[in-house]
Amino acid sequence: MAVTIEDLYRSYGILADAKDNLCQHKDAYQVILNGVKGGAKEKRLAAQFIPKFFSSFPELADAAINAQLDLCEDEDVSIRRQAIKELPRFATGDNILRVADILTQLLQTDDTAEFNQVTAALISIFKMDAKGTLGGLFSQILHGEDIVRERAIKFLSTKLKTLPEDVMSKEVEDYVFAETKKVLEDVTGEEFVLLMRVVSGLHVLQTVNGRQQLVELVVEQADLEQALNPSEPDAVDRLLQCTRQALPLFSKNVHSTRFVTYFCEHVLPNLSTLTSPVAELDIQLEVLKLLAEMSPFCGDMEKLEANLSMMFTKLMEFMPLPPEEAENGETSANEEPKLQFSYVECLIFSFHQLGKKLPDFLVDKVDAERLKDFKIRLQYFARGLQVYIRQLRVALQGKTGDALKTEENKIKVVALKITNNINVLIKDLFHNPPSYKSTVTLSWKPVQKPEGVATKRPSTEDTGSGGSTKKPVVSLPRRDARQIYNPPSGKYSASIGNFTYGEKDSVARDSNRYHSLLYLNVIFQQKMINKTICIK
Repeated sequence: MAVTIEDLYRSYGILADAKDNLCQHKDAYQVILNGVKGGAKEKRLAAQFIPKFFSSFPELADAAINAQLDLCEDEDVSIRRQAIKELPRFATGDNILRVADILTQLLQTDDTAEFNQVTAALISIFKMDAKGTLGGLFSQILHGEDIVRERAIKFLSTKLKTLPEDVMSKEVEDYVFAETKKVLEDVTGEEFVLLMRVVSGLHVLQTVNGRQQLVELVVEQADLEQALNPSEPDAVDRLLQCTRQALPLFSKNVHSTRFVTYFCEHVLPNLSTLTSPVAELDIQLEVLKLLAEMSPFCGDMEKLEANLSMMFTKLMEFMPLPPEEAENGETSANEEPKLQFSYVECLIFSFHQLGKKLPDFLVDKVDAERLKDFKIRLQYFARGLQVYIRQLRVALQGKTGDALKTEENKIKVVALKITNNINVLIKDLFHNPPSYKSTVTLSWKPVQKPEGVATKRPSTEDTGSGGSTKKPVVSLPRRDARQIYNPPSGKYSASIGNFTYGEKDSVARDSNRYHSLLYLNVIFQQKMINKTICIK
């Protein structure tokens, strides 16, 4: 015989009046459990009554949880929501793991209100027993269906950081880290990024030792023991993703040596054959930007000279020789070499950083002919820079505030940063012996404005031919850079942690396009410059 509304209210009354003698009215509680087999009204009442007296009948605990679970899977969404709302009341003692497991499975719902109800219930039981709740979540991540796994990982990546410290104790964070390492043994690229977000936010890993452990996780995921297959997009994508996750972890105490070494030995030699994992992504520039950002944190390197030599070779490839003049002394526009500023900025910065570790590289490790060739290229590039820098300054002169926020001017600001950076570093390399003292901020990174620096007139005309060191050419560009490097906030000055394919890369492409347009305006000046260069 089906249970009616009257039966449910009668049984509820019996139990409510029993007070200390509840356990003697097991039959009344059974009637309420049977209410899950009734109609919609009976089910709604059962969803509220079952958890209210659940703790008083431990012998019926399994039956009660199963009855509530039946309601969580009902066809009527309002009944499901009511049942889910009451689920945390079952999360006592040994039941916490089971309730967490059930709620995690319920994350697969496509109903927004119901999903929010499940999320709220999970957060509620987190505050009761964080470790037990995590046990249910990780159980489903490791063994559940794909949709449940995906949503459980997203839940952890977005909600753990919102929990108070008294909930996320050291013991709980240690458990999260241990379980996450198990999951990382087999993950997709998206899952890896989300899980790194989870563990990177743990307070217990904010020490030098903790960050080093995180780097080890990324190194293992990147599989740096294996050679890179440049024609395999997934392999290239994995390296990019892993490197991006490792970047925020590097510091003067947590070194990037293994990544920088891998890039020098396996990526730079295959730079031109790398297959982009994303359409429209300039994969070569993306790789060079990553290398540049890692290079300041590189520690002692076993094959430093060999790796510097590879970097030097690549830098030479992107720094063209001056074009040869025809018999009439003219050079056609088509023969003018293309100056790839964004690539050169990355490579010369990386070379400059590693060069500090072997300052005699250009003096003792490079033969005279090659060094002469390099200085000719540097000089040609430096002369071209002066032309671009002058034109960019004229274009930006007097512009402040909103005027600098137009797309065209944003690109010009980035272009000016790139050319100024290269200019400063070229001057260092022109020193005899080469100097590695200057510091610049990469063009796509936000600039820290120094306080109390007096404004001084900039100078851009002091790059002498042949690398003369008669004037103090190092300090002037640094002051000059501080005056001009004032990028408006925007997508290309975002921090590395917010990287998405396309945004910062598109600015680099736009700045390169702007350089190309400028190039047409300075062909005549370049021709005149070429005549001043003596190639012995």
